[in-house]
Amino acid sequence: MTQPCYVLRQPECHRHLAPDALDPLGNVARVNHVLTTERLILRPVTADDHAALLVHWAAPDVRRFLFDGASLAPAEITEAIAGSARDFAAAGYGLWLIQEKDRADLVGTTGLRPLEDLGLEIFYSLAPGSWGKGYATEAARAVVEHALGPLGLPEVLAEVDEGNSASIAVIERLGMTPFEVVPGLLGPMIRYRRARKAV
Repeated sequence: MTQPCYVLRQPECHRHLAPDALDPLGNVARVNHVLTTERLILRPVTADDHAALLVHWAAPDVRRFLFDGASLAPAEITEAIAGSARDFAAAGYGLWLIQEKDRADLVGTTGLRPLEDLGLEIFYSLAPGSWGKGYATEAARAVVEHALGPLGLPEVLAEVDEGNSASIAVIERLGMTPFEVVPGLLGPMIRYRRARKAV
């Protein structure tokens, strides 16, 4: 999970959607993009979240694997938020903010973004104070199920640094299987996939 920021600019993004996810004019059907789990609320990020994201993504332990240790400039976060809003409107997915149901504190982020030209990958980040509670698996599972269910994607991918054992455990708990190892800035990257079940 090493791309520098959440960006989805592919004009062909609708090709990932099941035909019944589109209205007769080819637009994404209106859906509620808020996802809920037993303990968490995932909601699309907005401009009001800029300061929280800036602090969250600046934490060394958070950006270590998500951004290969690089710090994001405020303008990059502004673009990530704007890009996510465009993509939710166009394709039904983007960047979600993770919060506990009974608290407004930021737990982390999760979302879908392109993995080169292979398809869409799940990514996530958690505030260090939220580690060890199963939140990454819970939030990522909600996004994967949303992608393979209502959005009708044929598969969801993941790319994880070989040294990121915590994320590898999360990805494997999601039922994803490895299919390729590629070079990365921090060393080898393992690529995973999970396909939608045939009906």
